[in-house]
Amino acid sequence: MILYPAIDLKDGNCVRLYKGEMDQATVFNDNPAAQARAFQDAGCEWLHLVDLNGAFAGAPVNAAAVEAIMSETSVPAQLGGGIRDMATIETWLSKGLARVILGTVAVEDPALVRAAAKAFPGQVAVGIDARDGRVATKGWAEETDVMVTDLARQFEDAGIAAIIYTDINRDGAMQGPNVAATAALANAVSIPVIASGGVSSLDDLRALKASGAPLDGAISGRALYDGAIDLKEALDVLKA
Repeated sequence: MILYPAIDLKDGNCVRLYKGEMDQATVFNDNPAAQARAFQDAGCEWLHLVDLNGAFAGAPVNAAAVEAIMSETSVPAQLGGGIRDMATIETWLSKGLARVILGTVAVEDPALVRAAAKAFPGQVAVGIDARDGRVATKGWAEETDVMVTDLARQFEDAGIAAIIYTDINRDGAMQGPNVAATAALANAVSIPVIASGGVSSLDDLRALKASGAPLDGAISGRALYDGAIDLKEALDVLKA
């Protein structure tokens, strides 16, 4: 399993939200590129970036911060938030981003996701963010009646690189991930699944591994910043 340290960007800063609420943001670093370098220097093999403002605006907002991160690091990065058309996908990938994450558009325009995955093999992921098993969109502000597994299964044959599954009620709450729901999704589809939301201890990482589900990796943010998870120990746990 791969550990994806999260760099969530709001107003140019590296922040973490509490259960997805934009008005409950804690700033952890006002230099996202420096934070990215620190993660890379500690041994991380990937970076998980989110343009929080972009997720609400429907278009990139923190592009300067993302570009600074890419210019100062060499590990691959995946980015979500406000990527909702082919032009934006093409722009980010042409700038060296390893993978784009499509969330809202996966619900609203699944044909675009399929077209992007065909045009850019291995570089398109689907972000599925959910409350109580139902998908939320537009920066988690709008809830839908779409069920997580139903959405994921739409892309089984589309060549999607990964699904990032986030339990919104666990995100930033330091209460542990929803292991059961994450494992169930990973077992239900052939697309690699990355766990997100609530990963706050080494035991959480061990629980995800022990689930037996074919998980690609796990994303952690607040716990890394707070020191609840020692990054090097976490990398050892996931590689063991």
